[in-house]
Amino acid sequence: MIKDLIVNLGLGDRDPAGEFAISIAEEYGAHVLGLAFAYEPVIPGAVMGGIPTEFIESQRSEANDKAKAAIARFEEAARRTGVSYEHRILNASLSGAADQLGRLGRRFDLVVVGQPERDEAIPEEVIDEAALFESGRPVIFVPFIQRDGIKLDRVMMCWDGSRAATRAIADSLPLINRAKQIEVVIIGNGPAKSGEVPGADLGAHLARHKLKVDVKRITAPDIDVASTILSYAADSSADLIVMGGYGHSRLREFVLGGATRGILESMTVPVLMSH
Repeated sequence: MIKDLIVNLGLGDRDPAGEFAISIAEEYGAHVLGLAFAYEPVIPGAVMGGIPTEFIESQRSEANDKAKAAIARFEEAARRTGVSYEHRILNASLSGAADQLGRLGRRFDLVVVGQPERDEAIPEEVIDEAALFESGRPVIFVPFIQRDGIKLDRVMMCWDGSRAATRAIADSLPLINRAKQIEVVIIGNGPAKSGEVPGADLGAHLARHKLKVDVKRITAPDIDVASTILSYAADSSADLIVMGGYGHSRLREFVLGGATRGILESMTVPVLMSH
């Protein structure tokens, strides 16, 4: 069951992630923590000492103002729906914020983060990676175009028999137990291989959880996996995508894999990932 969740609040004019997290808390009677980071100014080492102190302080003040505004929006929305909530502002560098979110997320059932606006994608990816690879919890990524709260009329599960996909599906069960329809989608670049984990077995497993499940195999030899997933999600009017979050190690740090990055860059519906 979903009893509590944490959301990294957006610092823009609107906050789809915060609003979506509140809708989950309302739907499941859960507690939600809204977390806002007041980011430390990024000062290149080559110019250290050459930037006026007043400029640095003005940057810190602006960051604090953005964090306070995010908290105010979150608090107003939470009060309006009557959910149990708390909020917190943390001052941190970008890497420090990523580390803190990863650690804090371990104490909640679910982590919610927003898709970065395109002009902020590179630095915000650090936060996404930490939530996915360091929290040990399922993470819902909310598109920046999202306007509605959580909806589970149609859930699309991406299945390839991998550990990450297995983890994502298992982690999603407390959330999707209210789904009206679930479609297990297998994406291949040709006929099914001998020994491939059949989607029918997964469908039977989910049916034992009293879920209504269909299984579909898509052959897409000329399209990359991320585009195939997003295209099918749009065609099937999926409300939520569930999939494994993939990555690879870079000097003991994880970075997003190609398919995962492609989904997070171009998604138009919320995506639940686990690693």
